[in-house]
Amino acid sequence: MIESLAIRSPEGLSVVVQINRLSHAVDLPLPEYITRQSAGMDLAAAIQHDILLHPGEIGLVPTGLAVALPHGYEFQIRPRSGLAIKYGLTVVNAPGTIDADYRGEIKVGLINLGPETVTIKREQRIAQMILARVWQASWQEVDSLPTTARGEGGFGHSGV
Repeated sequence: MIESLAIRSPEGLSVVVQINRLSHAVDLPLPEYITRQSAGMDLAAAIQHDILLHPGEIGLVPTGLAVALPHGYEFQIRPRSGLAIKYGLTVVNAPGTIDADYRGEIKVGLINLGPETVTIKREQRIAQMILARVWQASWQEVDSLPTTARGEGGFGHSGV
């Protein structure tokens, strides 16, 4: 089933995103903002059977959703803070990126960094998805870069 999801900015502007609920997720709710000022929409697990993630284990969890983002946008897949803090469950490649030209199912790579096995159930909210504007860079090759006060100071340059 293909639907459109209108995403509104604080100014009331919206970005329309086509979304397709795949056959194994037709009974699951579409992602939605939980509060009026939420940055992300929760993604639910579209699994037929529970998934057990043992400490240190990585699992790829389907969401049953595919999207068509407009050019110039991406969805970022991020951990849900409650799952990360309570259980050590996080997105292994955080943030994951859903590119505007990707049409496959959105799947979330989760890793259990906690000390106990975590059970993931159908319809459980497993991650959040944030719409972000994307700019593509063009290179201007130069012989030297402008100087700054920081210069080449890298990791730990400002103290511990």
